[in-house]
Amino acid sequence: MPSTKNEFAELIAKDRSERQKEQWEGSFLDYLELVKKQPDLADFAHKRMYDMMTAKGVGQLDLEADPRAKRVFGDRTVPVYGFFKDEFFGMERTLDKIVGYFHSAAMGGEEARQVLYLMGPVGSGKSSLVERLKRGLEDLPPLYVIDGCPIYEQPLHLVPRHLRAAFEEMLGVKMDGDLCPVCRHRLIEEFDGRYEKMPVRTVTFSKRARRGIGVVPPVDPNNQDTSVLIGSEDISKLDRFSEGDPRVLELNGAFNVGNRGMVEFIEVFKNETEYLHTMITATQERFVPAPGRHGTIHVDTCIVAHSNEAEWQKFKADHTNEAILDRIVVVKVPYNLRLSEETKIYRKFLDKSKFHAKIAPHTLEIASMFAILSRLEPTAKCDLLTKLKIYNGEEVLEKGRPKKLTAHELREDTKREGLFGISTRFIMKALDTALAQNDEVIHPINVREALITMVKEADTPDDTRRKYLEFLQDTLHKAYLDMLEKDITKAFVFSFQDQAETLFQNYLDHAEAHVTKSRVKDPVTRDEINPDEGFLKSIEEQIAIIGPAADGFRQEVIAYLWAATRRGEKISYAAYEPLKEAIEKKLMSSVRDISRIITKARTRDEEQRQKHDAMVQNMIGQGYDESSIDTILKYAANHLWKD
Repeated sequence: MPSTKNEFAELIAKDRSERQKEQWEGSFLDYLELVKKQPDLADFAHKRMYDMMTAKGVGQLDLEADPRAKRVFGDRTVPVYGFFKDEFFGMERTLDKIVGYFHSAAMGGEEARQVLYLMGPVGSGKSSLVERLKRGLEDLPPLYVIDGCPIYEQPLHLVPRHLRAAFEEMLGVKMDGDLCPVCRHRLIEEFDGRYEKMPVRTVTFSKRARRGIGVVPPVDPNNQDTSVLIGSEDISKLDRFSEGDPRVLELNGAFNVGNRGMVEFIEVFKNETEYLHTMITATQERFVPAPGRHGTIHVDTCIVAHSNEAEWQKFKADHTNEAILDRIVVVKVPYNLRLSEETKIYRKFLDKSKFHAKIAPHTLEIASMFAILSRLEPTAKCDLLTKLKIYNGEEVLEKGRPKKLTAHELREDTKREGLFGISTRFIMKALDTALAQNDEVIHPINVREALITMVKEADTPDDTRRKYLEFLQDTLHKAYLDMLEKDITKAFVFSFQDQAETLFQNYLDHAEAHVTKSRVKDPVTRDEINPDEGFLKSIEEQIAIIGPAADGFRQEVIAYLWAATRRGEKISYAAYEPLKEAIEKKLMSSVRDISRIITKARTRDEEQRQKHDAMVQNMIGQGYDESSIDTILKYAANHLWKD
């Protein structure tokens, strides 16, 4: 016990010592010397926020090394921000626009005088983005402020207007703003106007302590008191001070609190228009009215507002709101539409929770597919499942060839895609429901059942409910069976990879001989033989390559692999997607009958039992939990390989 006590004491002492090292106190004159050495101490709020978001590094997706990403983004440069990494997925465009807003504002562009407004459906990540910004501020080094200032203002406000040009030249910084009424009163009354002696100290940003981070929740329309924004007068002090004395001021409104940092407006358009004019004045003129008869107060803050699309459309439709609309930068925060990224979202949530159950393969994938299908707009160019795959960067085959349809083409035809559909919270509730039924393991079967039940009980329009049920009971049912069949086949076929590679090499030998009009040398007898047309066709017909199309397909395969060899890429059966699919289907068809027997047989002979046990062990190696394999195999037996 004493040793544990000592460890706690050491940790506390170390933390206190490190925090004390970060604290600084001195006069305004001392502060000027610091600014001369470190000009960024004079940065305005938008610049501080931009530097915060880029300090953890800005990289780029290597599209050449990632063919899937290349298919998603084309030739467009995709920045990756370390500040948002591992927390936000499938939001590259949104994050780029947010950082772009702060970049322009940091340089003094028009965005510095406009509100950043995040618009999107419920659960799309708006609040999480704002929370990340607030946490980022709290992690920043301490901020230098006038000691005792209720709004933690920039000490450079102490420099008189007539001397600012000279100070700016000496320090290499830009000055803007005026002293708040409280500091102006202190400067005159306590320091006799000697601003160089005014005390300066450091403080840290803190949402809980309301330092540099202000939050404005929706206010009751019948009682929209602007004191929430600008503070008020403490009437208990009026018996000691006159009404015009700054000492009666309580500068604790959101804009006072968020000075030097940011102010968040939650569900911003639930407030009355008149109430929002203070927000517009703050961003456009950089001041807010002081309570009572105390003039105005300069504020240097980033205003970030958010709400859902319905509220935005309603507000935008009222032409009397034009003045406010002109001062808003809208950044859409749609739902994610990429399958690989959607599964990461749920994995992140589960990792942060006390969720300890095992997750069978494809569970999060099936749940994510349902969410994304519900968010897609129909198109005449392909079905929704194909669209989902193209958005995910997958190479979709059509008659054995890659479908010539890009994600960019599909996105061009959409209007509101990603702004409607199933939210991440809905999926998480389904995962919780499945877990409540079995706290050891969840799998696609019980998660899909939970989703079906939730959709039936949800208060949604009948046509929407029918569409969602069709996704779950038909589209995803078939998609899961395809995944399951591949997994069972891989588990059943001994050394699936080796057999696939053998088929691949044989196909290449015979296809190359066919294309070059040559012969194939038998590896054992060394005899030269003609290309085996029957063998080639048995592979190609798996993906509907028949008749005259076979010649073109063989030429494409050989050309693709020759090019890959020149590029120094590793050649394997998975190198060319159409041939990979054909080989896997060939292997699956060759073991379908025996797989059916093994999964359905109630009684097995010794040989069958050994093969069944080996298959189960291989499935465990694929990530399946032993307790769920029996359920999954029964499901496969009921729906696959029917007589």
